[in-house]
Amino acid sequence: MSGGEGHLRKRSFRLAGHRTSVALEPAFWSALEAMAAGRGTSLAGLVAAIDAGRTDLAIPLSSALRVEALRAACQGGMTAMVDSDPAPLRSA
Repeated sequence: MSGGEGHLRKRSFRLAGHRTSVALEPAFWSALEAMAAGRGTSLAGLVAAIDAGRTDLAIPLSSALRVEALRAACQGGMTAMVDSDPAPLRSA
């Protein structure tokens, strides 16, 4: 298995007037895109809202985005996933 972040996809946003990049797995980007579509907003708008809602700035934005995507999935708030055939997780 290759080390590092080869499986992550980076996207850039302007948050609070500053450019920032976030690296997430493709499945999380798909989930966030579905959340944004369900709320009638752009991905950038959703990311900005999640960023603005963070109460503990010690928590990385990437972690906050993953938690929100998971929360939406658990609540059944996502109607579509772009990646319909995710790779199975393997234990080490």
